[in-house]
Amino acid sequence: MSNRRNFIKTTALGTLGISTIVGCKEIAESETTTAVTDKTQKKPLIISTWNHGLPANEETWKQIKNGKPTLDAIESGMNIPEGDPNIRSVGYGGYPDREGKVTLDACIMDHNSDCGSVSFLEGIKHPISVAKRVLQNTPHVMLSGEGAFQFALEEGFKEENLLTPESEKDWKKWLEASKYKPVINIENHDTISMLVLDEAGNISGGCTTSGAAWKMHGRVGDSPIIGAGLFLDNEVGAAAATGLGEAVIRTAGSAMVVELMRQGKSPDEACKEIVERIYDKHKNHKDMEYLQVGFIAINKNGEYGGYSLRSGFNYAVYDEDKGNRMEDAQFKMTWDN
Repeated sequence: MSNRRNFIKTTALGTLGISTIVGCKEIAESETTTAVTDKTQKKPLIISTWNHGLPANEETWKQIKNGKPTLDAIESGMNIPEGDPNIRSVGYGGYPDREGKVTLDACIMDHNSDCGSVSFLEGIKHPISVAKRVLQNTPHVMLSGEGAFQFALEEGFKEENLLTPESEKDWKKWLEASKYKPVINIENHDTISMLVLDEAGNISGGCTTSGAAWKMHGRVGDSPIIGAGLFLDNEVGAAAATGLGEAVIRTAGSAMVVELMRQGKSPDEACKEIVERIYDKHKNHKDMEYLQVGFIAINKNGEYGGYSLRSGFNYAVYDEDKGNRMEDAQFKMTWDN
């Protein structure tokens, strides 16, 4: 009986061993197949937030096709909305803070995870360009306020008045009630964030904004914060945010989207999960009345997606197949909820 028991035990273990070997072989073959698939990237690919992403995409695509380095291409593309006075949430012409001062935030990041950022910057029209110089010419990631301004002047940037007559008029009207309520996303204007998968298969990104209208002087949102407004890992993918920066900062939003993609979720799935996490954490929060947050994401395979808390968010996509166009993001709820 003992010998029979040992025989059954030995046979079972042997069978288990064979099954394990077969299973490992199947997994190995599956992984090999996936590795081959990973090489079929759709590139180049550009995705950016909102309709002012269209001209930004166009210029970035042109620069990439002309052989320019990706960061230079992103800079050139994002300089367009920064310099457009009709875009009231980015750069020149952006809404001011409570004191009537336009303060700007921006960051940029390359495939090596090198990054540069400026926050609370006044008097310089193109903060994305200053952020790129921080990356290239300093040992730091972020410069802020007066220090960022002095650095910009040393780098050859010109001081300019960023408060346009239209924005000044709106600010003076706001002063009549002086009620702080962020003007975010409802009218299709906000931060511009851009993610690029270049022809070499490397990922870079940038983000630039004038921040929430009528904010307290000195307020900094998520846009210049690596891991909040923008994050990428060149082995996985990239994500960027738009909307109320405080909610994105509280959840390290873009970094979390990338981590979910690392775990195997698609860009759409990853954006959706973090938006729902933000909703769960803010559904009883004082900011919920006007809270809107959206994310865009791309992965290493050239897949992209976006998702927002409330309706109305769209993003610009440029690829070889369909050219430059707008796509609407899926959303959790409407503004009536």
